Amino acid sequence: MILVDGEPATAIDARDRGLAYGDGVFRTLKCLAGAPLWWRDQYDTLCRDCAALALPVPDDDTLRDEVGRAAAGADCAVKILVTRGSGARGYTPPAASPPRRIVMASALPPMAQSGAPAEVSARLCSLRLAAQPRLAGIKHLNRLENVLARAEWDDPACFEGLLCDASGLLVGGTLSNLFWLEGNTLCTPPLDECGIAGVTRARLLRRAARLGLASRFERRPPAAILAADEVLIGNSLIGVRRLARIDDAELSDAGWRIRLDELVHEESD
Repeated sequence: MILVDGEPATAIDARDRGLAYGDGVFRTLKCLAGAPLWWRDQYDTLCRDCAALALPVPDDDTLRDEVGRAAAGADCAVKILVTRGSGARGYTPPAASPPRRIVMASALPPMAQSGAPAEVSARLCSLRLAAQPRLAGIKHLNRLENVLARAEWDDPACFEGLLCDASGLLVGGTLSNLFWLEGNTLCTPPLDECGIAGVTRARLLRRAARLGLASRFERRPPAAILAADEVLIGNSLIGVRRLARIDDAELSDAGWRIRLDELVHEESD
């Protein structure tokens, strides 16, 4: 089901600023039996991203109700889009335009379903992410870099593509955040210039100490993580998965994946 401003629909106004300029934000979350996982984190992150673009935030109860209606009791993926709504031609934001809410449900992708492989392969993408600190970390609608990066391969055995910044330092995946273990330290790239700060990433970083892990932000070239104890990716649909291979390089398995996946799925903070 697709809801536009709370009503079933399959179309939006052609003047919508999300369509014209990417003027909006989105979140993708997992629903089980129609109930959204990690709703508090998802909504709080949506509020953060809306604030960064000076977008009004849809009401919590209204949005959660629409997620439930779209999911219709199923196990599914739900995408929430908030745009600045419709406006006249030109970049100038309308003075007073109510945000547009689009909530759509779809089947869970194979990697998000029960029994999906715990290990996946990745490749290094040639596309480089541009630096824009004002938008860094935000899940805004301008995702053309990710689209172009994902178009670089069609091998079904390769699940993810890893992205670097203009200096050749790792940022994350086309659809996931990146982590690696060095001893008892969970490392992840800082996202102060580009990339998306996902909910799974935030949950892992604030909970790592429960497993005796320190957490650290590190800027590394791809070759520098090949010798890590374990390399992982994560997002809200797939949880935490181990990278078994990057291009032709086989990666170590230190046995952290299951514990980290359980950690990110724990209900309480």
